[in-house]
Amino acid sequence: MNDAAPESTLPYPPIHKDKKFVVLSDWDGTITTYDSNDYMTDNLGFGRDRRRDLNMEILHEKTTFRDGFREMLASVVANGHSFEECKEILRKNIKLDPGFKEFYAWCKVNDIPVIIVSSGMTPTIRAVLTNLVGEESANEIEIISNDVDLRPDGTWEIKFRHPTSGFGHDKSQAIVPYRDLEHPPTLFFFGDGVSDMSAAKHADVLFVKEKEYGENDLAAYCTKLGIKHILFKDFSNALPIVQSVVKGERTVQEALNIGHA
Repeated sequence: MNDAAPESTLPYPPIHKDKKFVVLSDWDGTITTYDSNDYMTDNLGFGRDRRRDLNMEILHEKTTFRDGFREMLASVVANGHSFEECKEILRKNIKLDPGFKEFYAWCKVNDIPVIIVSSGMTPTIRAVLTNLVGEESANEIEIISNDVDLRPDGTWEIKFRHPTSGFGHDKSQAIVPYRDLEHPPTLFFFGDGVSDMSAAKHADVLFVKEKEYGENDLAAYCTKLGIKHILFKDFSNALPIVQSVVKGERTVQEALNIGHA
């Protein structure tokens, strides 16, 4: 992958130029307890074994995230599941990280933007988010993600934000503009999987979510490349560390040295 910024087919929200701190977070498996796209693939598509094989191919750079992810979602469509059906199934089955509401409330009170940066599709994220946090909060949270193309015959396909990038959605492009500001904010990034690899090295403080079911692909990637990060179980573990940096009680480096929330 080259260093040139990939062209985006979808608009970006304005960056927060006047903020001292900004939180950017993956959605699936990070703010939620289970990845909704994994859930669809495992239960409605070709199943977990093939999905994990593809995840390993992506992690070891044998295929791109874009191509592997497209194949996963195509297996759901091939099994005859409409997009509306998928949204409803996800609304019923995807749960919120137990500490996220408190984390978001604290950020809101302290004027810290929380931005979802996802390789999923905006309509499914909005549907689940509204169900989990209510319409008001859901509408306040910015989402930078992919979209969906709905076809007249009822089939559908993911619409990638960056179709020329091997990531499909190069999440680093949501972070890099902050680096170019005269007074860049401290950036916290939260992630869990292979879709977060492009963003991992660009955050000031990187939080990597631990998974009970052992799919710690982002942790494996960061360890392999020597990218410092903090493992966390849920947002209630991460909040005290974020608070300590915001209050000036810890430097970014001191926070990263914690290693495990």
